[in-house]
Amino acid sequence: MLAAGPFAAPAQAQQPGKTLRVAIVTGINHLNPFTGDLLASTQIARLNYEFLTLPSSTNTEPAPALAETWSNSADKLTWTFHIRHGMKWSDGRPVTAKDAAFTFNRMLTDATARTVNGSYVTNFASVTTTDDYTLVIKNKVPQANMLAIDVPIVPEHVWAPIKDLSSAETDSIPVIGVGDGPFIITDYKPGEYVKFKANKDYWRGAPKVDNVQWLIFKDAEAAVSALQNNEVDIINRLTPTQFNTLKGQPNITTNSAPGHRYNEIIMNFGAESSTNTPIGDPNPALKDIRVRKAIAQAIDPQTIVDRVMGGYAQVGTSVVPPIFADYTWAPSPAEKLGFDPAAANAALDQAGYPKGADGIRSGPDGKKVTLRLVAHASRAFDQRTTEYITGWLKSIGIGVTPQLVSDDDVDARTTAGNFDLAISGWGTSPDPDYALSLQTCASRPNADGKGGSSDTSFCDTQFESLYKQQATEFDPVKRAVIVKEAQARLYSQAVNVVLDYDNALEAYRSDNFSSFMKQPEPNGVILEQTGYWGYWGATPAGTATTSASGSDSHTGLWIGIGVVVVLVLAGGGFFVVSRRKTSDDRE
Repeated sequence: MLAAGPFAAPAQAQQPGKTLRVAIVTGINHLNPFTGDLLASTQIARLNYEFLTLPSSTNTEPAPALAETWSNSADKLTWTFHIRHGMKWSDGRPVTAKDAAFTFNRMLTDATARTVNGSYVTNFASVTTTDDYTLVIKNKVPQANMLAIDVPIVPEHVWAPIKDLSSAETDSIPVIGVGDGPFIITDYKPGEYVKFKANKDYWRGAPKVDNVQWLIFKDAEAAVSALQNNEVDIINRLTPTQFNTLKGQPNITTNSAPGHRYNEIIMNFGAESSTNTPIGDPNPALKDIRVRKAIAQAIDPQTIVDRVMGGYAQVGTSVVPPIFADYTWAPSPAEKLGFDPAAANAALDQAGYPKGADGIRSGPDGKKVTLRLVAHASRAFDQRTTEYITGWLKSIGIGVTPQLVSDDDVDARTTAGNFDLAISGWGTSPDPDYALSLQTCASRPNADGKGGSSDTSFCDTQFESLYKQQATEFDPVKRAVIVKEAQARLYSQAVNVVLDYDNALEAYRSDNFSSFMKQPEPNGVILEQTGYWGYWGATPAGTATTSASGSDSHTGLWIGIGVVVVLVLAGGGFFVVSRRKTSDDRE
């Protein structure tokens, strides 16, 4: 057993390097790829299932995956994906275009299936197959992110019989244990572990490890101790203090890389369902944009970067991190709601929120403006940030009641609108559509406050128009302008405050593993990628190392190892042909 602590993760004796043991300190709400929206849940889907295309490890361009080649019609409305031959599900059944068609059509016809990735299919007019290896998707209007559809493809023969995607059976091994990704789920015990076996028939080549174990810790310090005691091989989500402590320790290698996540404070300005029905119980003061802007002015992201993240982060501005430089946005001096408590106090005075004898303001209804701040009890970031937020808001006359709860509880409360303020955050993708889609009307939950994947429950006519414009703009320069305008609109409504873009702080046992593939290579993250490269490319100590450029013959990537031919067709369509190395070129 691991050292005693408030977690339940048994360490099991394994041959070093044959099993990759990963310390997990975040929640898992579902293994079901249609409904699992916590980050760890989506990472499980990345290991277990293949996608049509995938961001490569070397950059953010789409690489072939389940789809080997594709083409777009001259009017940009019809996409034809040619599915890779020879792939099999882990139960031996062939993977075909019909599995992809089933996945997307289930999302089109079942609201529960749209919980996590519904924004990708909203514009689909039809999804059909012309044969077992040809998938045809017709759009209602041109869709710019068709090569960045971040949807795991599931086996039709397993999922079609399941009528209720919210049922318990969708987290059972007989269902989720059939996959075609680099690793297949073999066992799951909530709160303790998730186990995977390597897919030896994986089309890119078998992983270099035989098994992956996710060992779930409720205490980050215990996870660090487990790494030091060689009871796990790799850990992420380190605090700056933990990261600095591990630096230079024998047999431990640290990795700090710009991340693709943002941390934020979201404000419940009046959550509504996707049918515009009010849900939850927000403090009425937050419906006043003047109050929300004052709160934004009372928060100092630079302090979060310096004191909470120890400098391992960048100050936040909006929902597209600077790692995706073409689409990131920052407010001009005239737009910026910078840290200015004096201005915030003055604005609240003028807005009619007087301070009482205890220093706490009252609203027009005479009630004290005391806000519940929901945060993750398991995250040191949330714990420390809560202290700062409480003090900053007190300085402008707003009371704060911290509520540090489990990851699942944070998810449930924010989805249902049962909060005032919350510390939240999202991982983003190279294509900006997903980050923007989280702020759209369609992403809001149902009338019961369930489902959906909205970040802030935002629903704004101007933002919606900009979102739709960028989704149909194929010129990357023009699209970037629209994407930035959409972020500016979101910022102007002060429904959230993006605090920072934190670095991924990771550490691994270099006596067990000599290297991991990163995204992007050579200085990116190992875990929590928009892909599975870190796991698939994990190289046990004493074996050949995957090259940093991704050009090693084992990787099977379309960039750096083969030839990519892009043929421009009449009317603006294009056809991509990738040539992978043959089996003789693998290690």
